[in-house]
Amino acid sequence: MPEQPAENPRLLDQLRDRIRVMHYSLRTEQAYLQWVKRYILFHGKRHPVEMGKEEVEAFLTSLAVERHVSASTQGQALAAILFLYKEVLGQELPWLTDVTRAKKPVRLPVVLSRGELQDLLQCIDDPLMDLIIRLLYGSGMRLLEALRLRVKDVEFFRNEIVVREGKGNKDRVTMLPASLNERLRLHLRGVKAQHEADLAAGQGEVWLPDALAVKYPNAGKSWGWQYVFPASGFSVDPRSGAIRRHHVDDKRVQRAVRKAAVKAGIAKPVTPHTLRHSFATHLLESGYDIRTVQELLGHADVSTTMIYTHVLNRGGRGVRSPLDQ
Repeated sequence: MPEQPAENPRLLDQLRDRIRVMHYSLRTEQAYLQWVKRYILFHGKRHPVEMGKEEVEAFLTSLAVERHVSASTQGQALAAILFLYKEVLGQELPWLTDVTRAKKPVRLPVVLSRGELQDLLQCIDDPLMDLIIRLLYGSGMRLLEALRLRVKDVEFFRNEIVVREGKGNKDRVTMLPASLNERLRLHLRGVKAQHEADLAAGQGEVWLPDALAVKYPNAGKSWGWQYVFPASGFSVDPRSGAIRRHHVDDKRVQRAVRKAAVKAGIAKPVTPHTLRHSFATHLLESGYDIRTVQELLGHADVSTTMIYTHVLNRGGRGVRSPLDQ
């Protein structure tokens, strides 16, 4: 392959195109592009085709030793570089045995007690945020899974939600809390009225995954494909340039959770993902089978779900303190 300058945008364009062909998310695309740029700059703007195993190991080791990044961050950098070599440059890198790995800490999830959870919910003053946050806790969905939810995937009769393309690009079924059934119906009536107004104004088309927009040209304007939680305004699609109504910004939900936690006087670090941890823990506390909880969460391995059993081991693995005896 002829030598090219590292700053030549054609390499990054090839990387971007390949990522889109393989239907990776926009966030993954942005992350991979940034890691490849940093890899090239780390080695003095040398073209990746001139480099290989040793250069990749040196870059990844520097992240752990000099930058002190987390294991997940180092893993993402490795994934981006391997994608570049395999999918763009057509090279298989040998097994990277000489990389200093960032140590993966053993962390227990932050879980709210039922009382703390109720205090948190009572401190949310925005009705839309209240609905989203209650749905996160009541269904165990990840934040973006809830925000990307489409109307067609809410089954009111069975109180079920179909989570499409969750983590690992897997579909699963989780519960729609019965207490939110009617409230969500009312919410969708307002969303439908807004969608019909958008159609009347020549808008109303939503982004579709993969190549569905080509296969079904009118699906993007159909009611079933609309987001359950659409944004209040229109925005420009960073890939196509199309002006559409996207879903609610995830940062808005994150801010609402943080604000409510402070207002409720909860000292624990609380994020939207804390609601998912609390969902799993509270189900186990109620006596539900761990395999059932695993399926609702979408964990590939039950060992991942097992971490929530820590809360069941009251007082240091169930042992009574001698002071209490």
